[in-house]
Amino acid sequence: MTTNGVVQQAVVEGVLERITYANEESGYTVARVDTGRGSGDLLTVVGALLGAQPGESLRMEGRWGSHPQYGRQFTVENYRTVLPATIQGIRRYLGSGLIKGIGPKIADRIVEHFGTDTLDVIEEEPKRLIEVPGLGPKRTKLIGAAWEEQKAIKEVMVFLQGVGVSTSIAVRIYKKYADASISVVKNQPYRLAADVWGIGFLTADRIAQAVGIPHDSPERVKAGLQYALSQSTDQGHCFLPEDRLIADGVKLLQVDTGLVIDCLAELAADPEGVVRESVPDPQGGPDLTAVYLVPFHRAELSLVGQVRRLLHAEDDRMPAFQDVDWDKALGWLAGRTGATLAPEQRDAVKLALTRRVAVLTGGPGCGKSFTVRSIVELARAKKAKVVLAAPTGRAAKRLSELTGADASTVHRLLELKPGGDAAYDRERPLDADLVVVDEASMLDLLLANKLVKAVAPGAHLLLVGDVDQLPSVGAGEVLRDLLAEGGPVPAVRLTTIFRQAQQSGVVTNAHRINTGLPPITHGMPDFFLFPEEDTEEAGRLTVDVAARRIPARFGLDPRRDIQVLAPMHRGPAGAGNLNGLLQQAITPARPDLAEKRFGGRLFRVGDKVTQIRNNYEKGANGVFNGTVGVVTGLDLDEQRLTVRTEEDEEVAYEFSELDELAHAYAITIHRSQGSEYPAVVIPVTTGAWMMLQRNLLYTAVTRAKKLVVLVGSRKALGQAVRTVSAGRRYTAVAPRLSGRIPVGNIT
Repeated sequence: MTTNGVVQQAVVEGVLERITYANEESGYTVARVDTGRGSGDLLTVVGALLGAQPGESLRMEGRWGSHPQYGRQFTVENYRTVLPATIQGIRRYLGSGLIKGIGPKIADRIVEHFGTDTLDVIEEEPKRLIEVPGLGPKRTKLIGAAWEEQKAIKEVMVFLQGVGVSTSIAVRIYKKYADASISVVKNQPYRLAADVWGIGFLTADRIAQAVGIPHDSPERVKAGLQYALSQSTDQGHCFLPEDRLIADGVKLLQVDTGLVIDCLAELAADPEGVVRESVPDPQGGPDLTAVYLVPFHRAELSLVGQVRRLLHAEDDRMPAFQDVDWDKALGWLAGRTGATLAPEQRDAVKLALTRRVAVLTGGPGCGKSFTVRSIVELARAKKAKVVLAAPTGRAAKRLSELTGADASTVHRLLELKPGGDAAYDRERPLDADLVVVDEASMLDLLLANKLVKAVAPGAHLLLVGDVDQLPSVGAGEVLRDLLAEGGPVPAVRLTTIFRQAQQSGVVTNAHRINTGLPPITHGMPDFFLFPEEDTEEAGRLTVDVAARRIPARFGLDPRRDIQVLAPMHRGPAGAGNLNGLLQQAITPARPDLAEKRFGGRLFRVGDKVTQIRNNYEKGANGVFNGTVGVVTGLDLDEQRLTVRTEEDEEVAYEFSELDELAHAYAITIHRSQGSEYPAVVIPVTTGAWMMLQRNLLYTAVTRAKKLVVLVGSRKALGQAVRTVSAGRRYTAVAPRLSGRIPVGNIT
């Protein structure tokens, strides 16, 4: 409706039937609403609807419009939920899964019994639910409690809707603060960024402005500086140079430089704020002033102190190897394994068994695995207690198969508890004479510190990994720092490619890429390129190769055996878009297949998924960022989804926790570290130009055991091979280890 050319505000009421699209970042949603006119036609509504759930009755304010393709639609500017009044509306509302314990069947029974009084009964006399056939006291009590919690969350939701906070975040705020939620949001909004996963500084800042906190408030500036440091740790840095942090702060906060400098000084004076320290420039320039978040500074000092403690320990828990007859020992080993070690491998075996800390590195096909097996065989022959670990479940399983001994993830080994504290540490070390950690390039600063703390004095620690791969997802580059020139940690680098491995196109091309040569893509039985210059077409071709062509030709399972590895998340050939296309191809919708939409994602039984945050509360010892699994159950009544992880553990997720899961048919190359797959498919397109670097492509190729298929542009492939990663991460572990920075107090 228009008046004098101006579109007038309108109000529409109806029941949200389904969400067809939702962007979790912007909140933009496309949905279908039943306005109750009886014609059966559903109205398309678009706009800020993130947080509304199917089955809810909505009162929406906005404007009418028309879409050239989809016709008449209503653009929502704001909305609120209203309780339904009709029998049909109540049945749909209760059966939508909003109230835990009530699914469609139970909703039918309750509404049949109480009619239009249903919601009043649940609100005022929930004990009467026991009158409903099939509802016992236990479920009645659960429904009453879920209704109360839903009401409390709704109150928080109504308050937060004005600043565009999604339902899942509102639920997290409520779970964290309960009745204090609104008080915290109003009075201490920046606490949210530190306390509640999924809320960063930008969301907290939007809330703070909505509740009237001034733009130039020192509280805001200090929170912004800590956010900038936190963001830099997500990019791999342990600290930021002070000048860069100040510049980042001014740009982020849009305030005067002087105010940022003053607030940084206040943070540095706070024992729990930040730490400033002069350190050598990792890029080779003059010394710079580093600014750390406190946990990362403590971890650097601690890691260096613990490595030195192990290196200089007087005890030796494997003394038999100090004066062993190596020719005799290695001869015995050759008889056990049926193979003789190469000179580099012999050096690595001696090093691991005689030195308290050692590093073994090298590329594919150079015999790292056989060397590790040899070290473990000799150690066990001398009755040593050997403990094996790796950062991921897949890598731990591979290590176990290789050595014939149990191996676990580092998280399980240390028995990390809620909050991130480990059951094993300096006071209670691991009962092990030799600790072997594979895929050590994945160890970030915080996890490496926890691990090294737990190694007993006199025990031996062997870190095994490929230093040419991408560094860890988390902050630091621990393996590279331990291998730095002039450092105290002894290391062996395996460089000889064994004859058997030379037959492999995967191994051959991995080494070619690592030395700056283009891969050979013709005449190889296990390495292929499907050329496609157009990025969108390359995305579609990637899906066809992974879901149809490889399974047809090689007999591999598209869900279990084939992994699509994308250089980036966004774009037509990015992991995000490819996941949607691969889900349609591998786990399409079926009438008998349970599914649950959460924000912009649709989960089905059979979906391949990955955990995207560390959650110490889940599973036996937590579920960690990068853990992959398959959805095995979806209970709409209990609002719970179940995942069987790659460690064969069944883990339950409340529907409100589904923002911790993402689909994993396609993942970014960064997220694939430490994992190995029978086959990998890698889209290499000009759309990912900024991400194309040699160590990224090398890491992707070395994830494959049997088969690599590249899909995309020859030009983009050439760019990836030529481009060496620019610059080092900001970390001071190497200069601390070599003594260029005083160790200081170790915590």
